[in-house]
Amino acid sequence: MNTADYARRRRVNALLLGLTAVCAALSAGVLLAILGYIAWKGASSVSLAFLANLPKPVGESGGGIANAIVGSAKVVGLAGAIGVPVGVLAGVYLGEYGRGRFAFWVRYAADVLNGVPSIVIGLFAYALVVQPMKRFSALSGSVALAIIMVPIVLRNTEEFLRLVPHTIREAALALGVPRWRVTLLVVLPTAGRGILTGALLALARVAGETAPLIFTAFGNRFWDDGWLNPIATLPHTIYTYAISPYEDWHRQAWAAALVLMLFVLAVNAAARFWLRPKAAAAG
Repeated sequence: MNTADYARRRRVNALLLGLTAVCAALSAGVLLAILGYIAWKGASSVSLAFLANLPKPVGESGGGIANAIVGSAKVVGLAGAIGVPVGVLAGVYLGEYGRGRFAFWVRYAADVLNGVPSIVIGLFAYALVVQPMKRFSALSGSVALAIIMVPIVLRNTEEFLRLVPHTIREAALALGVPRWRVTLLVVLPTAGRGILTGALLALARVAGETAPLIFTAFGNRFWDDGWLNPIATLPHTIYTYAISPYEDWHRQAWAAALVLMLFVLAVNAAARFWLRPKAAAAG
């Protein structure tokens, strides 16, 4: 390689490196701008009373989002209880036993489902649960969110299982351990940290979904009663307050958005922290 070619390659490398740095800075800047604006608009309205009280009657100022916080916790928690086991089991099948045409179509269906708009999932849950039950409910909202979670957890589980070295499986099989016990007692614990991380990220992903809950959970301005009645959630409350004509509700919408954003950030940070020792060990 002559000197001119080497100098040209160095210039091209510096140009592309600078371009990637600018794009990364723009992406991070947009994220920080969104987070900063939400914090600026909502921080002044967040207080202990706002987090602990029920909403005031329509037209009155004040009130809080305690019922929406509890409702979101219930709906997202039940969605995780439904969606995570289904996604993990399907991911174990694809990662450990899935070969051939059937496995291909399962992967393809998961990828397609992962790209379906959430409002379509909400309509499907409405037809599947709300109409037969003749009522909106927390259960129907959880079913909708669980459907969104399944393909995310499935693909994540499959990928982390594929990262487990085959030598570990071969060593266990060489000892005469049945294949299913190798999967249950060796492979899954090895990939467990990554699978749990993916489940947490899936929970954070569905915690902010609004469209499915409009068709299923519907909303409620009081404490919910069990799982078979309408229930308040943070995303639905933010949507309702944001489109209202009341300035006080607009302030509460920003405050509720800040609370939801902090929850999502906390879950993402916990997932990254949980995965970090595994990544460090692999490195």
